[in-house]
Amino acid sequence: MPGVPPQRFVFLGPEGTFAEQALLTIPAAERGTRIPARSVPEALDAVREGDADAALVPLENSIGGAVGVTFDELATGDPLMITRDVVLPVQFVLAAPSARPFAEIDSVAAHPQASAQCRQWLRNHVPAASVVDVLSNGAAASAAAAGEFAAAICAPIGATRSRLTVLAKDIADHSDAVTRFALVTRLGPPPPPTGDDLTSLAVYIAHDEVGALLSVLTELAVRGVNLTRIESRPTGERLGRYAFFLDCTGHLHEARMGEALMGLRRVCADVRFLGSYPRATQPGERPVPPPAGTSDRDFADAHAWLDRLRAGG
Repeated sequence: MPGVPPQRFVFLGPEGTFAEQALLTIPAAERGTRIPARSVPEALDAVREGDADAALVPLENSIGGAVGVTFDELATGDPLMITRDVVLPVQFVLAAPSARPFAEIDSVAAHPQASAQCRQWLRNHVPAASVVDVLSNGAAASAAAAGEFAAAICAPIGATRSRLTVLAKDIADHSDAVTRFALVTRLGPPPPPTGDDLTSLAVYIAHDEVGALLSVLTELAVRGVNLTRIESRPTGERLGRYAFFLDCTGHLHEARMGEALMGLRRVCADVRFLGSYPRATQPGERPVPPPAGTSDRDFADAHAWLDRLRAGG
């Protein structure tokens, strides 16, 4: 029901992963029920089918880039809506069933993305250890706890959940790496504007028209809507056909965004609204004010002026 906060949450599992750690930063999720899903499609389908109120799924990583399956799922099937995003620092730890010197570690369980992000640290500190791929960070922690491997690369929550001893913290080669997650619900009114919001869209351009993508960017730029991210994904129709995913500054209920959306509706083959929600900020970030002449008052004044001209005033 609109206005009722979600109580049943599903997240990309298994337990003990960064997705669960990100979900626990949301107060309602900390109080509600949390169910791991085996995949992004399974998590989103649980929301579509009414088995969960909201799903937390990864959108992008500052090192690995966009999570393509999430964008593909949001662009197809029954529409869903992003109601907030969560930016979580990627803080890998090396953990083992008990304290032991690095020299005694001969095998390390790790998800391939985790080992890739910790490659230099592993080379410097446990060069003789074999690194074995597993399906998730949570699975790595569980395998080490079961004695299948000497140690694991995992999220801090995974080490805690599996009762492992943390041998080393912050072992990622890029200490400032982050992963961005989206909280997705069924369609409904978006959260109210805060003055520092993002609007996410999937747009489909007319591929047989010259300058079609430029037209999309122009509709945003002339109204003072800043494009913070653009990602292309193949539509599956044929080679060269793409959908473009946009993150834009502003909110659906702001005049500049509303006019930009109407402009996109006119020039695009299709537009799917994916949500307007508060922008997750990182330490030191501040809202960027809209350009002069693009506030709601400016648009209202311009409409009133046009109405007077049409009335002969």
